[in-house]
Amino acid sequence: MYLVNSFEALLQPVSAFMTQPSFASFITLITGWVFANRRTVTQMIVAAGAVNKKHYSSYHRLFSAARWSRDRLGLAVLDMILPFVGDTIFLAIDDTLARKRGLKMFGTGMHHDPLLSSRGKAVTNWGHNWVVMGVIVRFPLWPERPFCLPILFRLYLGEKRARKERRVYRTRPELAVEMLRLVCRHCKTARFHAIADSAYGGQSVLSELPENCDLTSRLLLNARLYEAPSPRKPGKRGRRRKRGDRLPTPNQMLDARAARLDLQIYGRRERARVCNLEGRVYAVPERPLRVVAVEAIKGGRGREAFYSTCHTATATEILSWYSWRWSVEVTFHDAKQHLGFEDPQGWRRKAVERTAPVAMMLYSLIVLWFVQKGHQHYRPSKRPWYPTKERVAFCDMLVTLRRISIREQFLAIGLSGKGSKKALETLENTVTLAV
Repeated sequence: MYLVNSFEALLQPVSAFMTQPSFASFITLITGWVFANRRTVTQMIVAAGAVNKKHYSSYHRLFSAARWSRDRLGLAVLDMILPFVGDTIFLAIDDTLARKRGLKMFGTGMHHDPLLSSRGKAVTNWGHNWVVMGVIVRFPLWPERPFCLPILFRLYLGEKRARKERRVYRTRPELAVEMLRLVCRHCKTARFHAIADSAYGGQSVLSELPENCDLTSRLLLNARLYEAPSPRKPGKRGRRRKRGDRLPTPNQMLDARAARLDLQIYGRRERARVCNLEGRVYAVPERPLRVVAVEAIKGGRGREAFYSTCHTATATEILSWYSWRWSVEVTFHDAKQHLGFEDPQGWRRKAVERTAPVAMMLYSLIVLWFVQKGHQHYRPSKRPWYPTKERVAFCDMLVTLRRISIREQFLAIGLSGKGSKKALETLENTVTLAV
């Protein structure tokens, strides 16, 4: 099996930091990743038709021992994304659980399972917890729909697991700051804007932001807010004030009069009470923030509060920015459902830290390929019972890549004569149905 030439051309920047044998194995495994029904290394070898090309252990060593950097691969993907972003590069930061089995696998532990948990009951599950950073992109093909394309990854280890593995314990926010610094150093002249939920919006992230990066996140409804300190009077003794006068909390802001706005967020139209002010939180008083308190008039999630370090932004902009964060949840779903993010079975440290992230970076590569080349070959499935579908889903992009790859390989054989066209159509339909 081979991937279409336009997709393999997209992978060429990876060859700059891999040896030629490693890059050849990488292309083979990516091919198997696209066509396999289960994304273990051996299944990918079989799906790519590479069983007899070289010893199967060489493919395992690509993840467990080969000399290549996961971060360099992610930054190479970032460079491919840059032509599609504007003056400000929006980043989404979140963590996700990859369920696993086995006690000897590196980095596993009990972590919160958001799919099985509810507001009233928290459920934990055994597996890996990945902190993921992705670039939020709006492509010209779908200007109303943000995509989150993952680029950087960090495996979170709990305190007990970190001691067992003899690693320095680092919290999820610390891992997020490490990735922010890495990407901000890579593009020093660019302006970044991170969007994250409350787990990554506290003091440990807000006080450590790089100079060329802003942050939009959630805020507690009872958060203590302050004005900027007034100028020091001449001749006054004592240390300078760090905080000014106390401001109302987001809850108190909503108890007073608030403007009513129509918001176009999360793909739907909402009407809400919104009020905002410029303030500073107690933990980081030197950083001015734009604080927005919102209460849905009908439906919604009740009262919520958000903040942004872009203190000159409007309330509508901040709420729109934060709504783009949902795109990372869609990415997690698609990477697990269609690319087997949870399937790899490696148990050594390097194998664990490099195999699963390739699945999400493959998600980014497939979306980029579809935007550049694949959309020209997209063929909507004929489903008369589903006439309202307008958007192209990720599974449609994956099917298009499979179908075009099969078509190009089939035509390269040079078959002709009666029945060859019918055979090609049958093969394409078979690939289309094998989602």
